[in-house]
Amino acid sequence: MIKGDFPTEEFQSLRTPFYYYDLSLLRKTLAAVVKEAGKSESFRVHYAVKANSNSRILKEIAAAGLGADCVSGGEIRAALDAGFRPEDIVYAGVGKSDWEIRLGLESGIGMFNVESAAELEVIQAIAASLGKVAPVSLRVNPNLKAHTHVNITTGLAENKFGINLEQVENVLRMVVGHPASEFKGLHFHIGSQITELTDFYDLCKKINEISNCLRGNGLPVGDINVGGGLGIRYEHPNHFPMADFKSYFEVFRKGLKTEPGQTVHFEPGRSIVAPCGSLISRVLYVKEGTSRRFAIIDGSMTELIRPALYGAYHRIENISSDETEELYDVVGPVCESSDTFGKAVLMDRCHRGDFIAIRSAGAYGESMSSCYNCRPLPASYFSSAK
Repeated sequence: MIKGDFPTEEFQSLRTPFYYYDLSLLRKTLAAVVKEAGKSESFRVHYAVKANSNSRILKEIAAAGLGADCVSGGEIRAALDAGFRPEDIVYAGVGKSDWEIRLGLESGIGMFNVESAAELEVIQAIAASLGKVAPVSLRVNPNLKAHTHVNITTGLAENKFGINLEQVENVLRMVVGHPASEFKGLHFHIGSQITELTDFYDLCKKINEISNCLRGNGLPVGDINVGGGLGIRYEHPNHFPMADFKSYFEVFRKGLKTEPGQTVHFEPGRSIVAPCGSLISRVLYVKEGTSRRFAIIDGSMTELIRPALYGAYHRIENISSDETEELYDVVGPVCESSDTFGKAVLMDRCHRGDFIAIRSAGAYGESMSSCYNCRPLPASYFSSAK
């Protein structure tokens, strides 16, 4: 079985479960993003902080020159603390509270991605009370179905996210006609873990149609934010350690019709950080059932909830063993039947104390961890790359 390269000797003294991040891979990934996006002067990349808000990870990404895409006041603070420039921060979310709006305005963030007329009115009122002008982009719901899990599809009609197409013109007029708001552009996001690039081509076509319609009615379009959503190859982290950024940016370079002076914003998260992170756990027991064999590990859904929440797949490797491969149901200790990382997983033979690596867990792993069952939050460790 081809496995990742992990310093298991260094792991011996560490309490499991924990997150392990390969900083070398993260830096190579960031370099690829900067290179491919940099082929177009109008492209600007903002890292989606929700994917992983670990301070060390954020500092690496800020140092690479990316902006930040935030969905809460806490994420804005984390981004600022990590060194992201305020003007490079964009802020989305359907439920921005008053204190979060004030924080964004007082910090001088680059853009509020507004998701409803009701939200716009509150932002304008708070901005007026502070004597400020809010930079506003409208999140448009394009009614496109992305080929991904239903729980992470965000662009369908009557979704909680965004402004429906038939409402866009009216809300846009509310922005441009108000002294406490400045119109910045249009924002789109159709889902997450999208691996079929045709979905992004479809998004380009829809954006072009909407832009032409608005211009035809004498309304501004501003900059275009295409959101994130680029997926990774969870099945093959050793063969495909990086997302196909070249093809991804090329889709928008060819498919999106922009005018001089328009900036195109991107908000990748998973594709940047998922491959570099692994959840490291130990085997507690090997349980022999009547027809199934269980590897009971000390990692659980409290550290990595994606398999329990979405039925998400992660490659699982026994990085302590080179013995004959066997089938295991890999399960955690939490008192929920859904605390299962995989069924009929083919791994090298397991023994008590073996290290198990759950791969490609750098996104929506540590950031979604909890203390359910009074379990402590996982620690994080990093490769020795300087």
